[in-house]
Amino acid sequence: MQKILFLADLHGNLPATLALEKEIEKIKPDDIWFLGDAVGKGPESDKTLDWVRTHCNHFISGNWDLGCVETGKLSEKDASSYDADQLEWLKMNYFYVEQLGKERLSWLESLPQEDEILISGINFRLFHGRPIADNFHPYLSMDEMRPGYTDTKGKVHGGFISADCHMPYILEMDLGYAINTGSVGNSLGVTNVHALLIEGELGSAERAPISMNILSIPYDNQAAAAVADLYPDLPNREAYKNELMTGVYSR
Repeated sequence: MQKILFLADLHGNLPATLALEKEIEKIKPDDIWFLGDAVGKGPESDKTLDWVRTHCNHFISGNWDLGCVETGKLSEKDASSYDADQLEWLKMNYFYVEQLGKERLSWLESLPQEDEILISGINFRLFHGRPIADNFHPYLSMDEMRPGYTDTKGKVHGGFISADCHMPYILEMDLGYAINTGSVGNSLGVTNVHALLIEGELGSAERAPISMNILSIPYDNQAAAAVADLYPDLPNREAYKNELMTGVYSR
């Protein structure tokens, strides 16, 4: 059996990311997937994106990743051509665009928005959530979860693994498993670092035992909030700090 780690939603929180790195060193996974949103919200998006590029083997983009890419494109135009929504988006995200720089933004733009993986006879659809699909929260009904199993080409999978809602879960339904990695750097609910570890027969079409576990890793939330204070221009800084400390969405 191989160990496959899935992680997402680092959101510029380097202390949380480094806490996950320590666990990775203990677990020694055979493969690591990034399922989107290395950037945005937190103060050190450049550092968390660089961490993803160094430590992960496969990559999918998320809504914040692509939002920053689009903001970078807007910033190259004459501001007089922006509509009100574009101006508001630019104002909020320009901090991240400046921090990331063109090379990182180009790399984010190159990433696919979905993929798939075969483990122990189950073909999982992999995606972040938005913008390619809905944000699949754990409280949704089976019918509301159902679209997650079908990819953009119409293929129905035996399970899906997504992120985006920042709350981890493993659910069993009639179509198969619905799984969320939770968030590394901006968890809602329990304020730990979260990621998904699956153990099974990687690449095997035959049904075989499979283990699916949510990693929940404590870290120094107060220290992470203090890092945000070093960046006075960080958008929605107080809301971000409150989310780190309480696990309650603040904006």
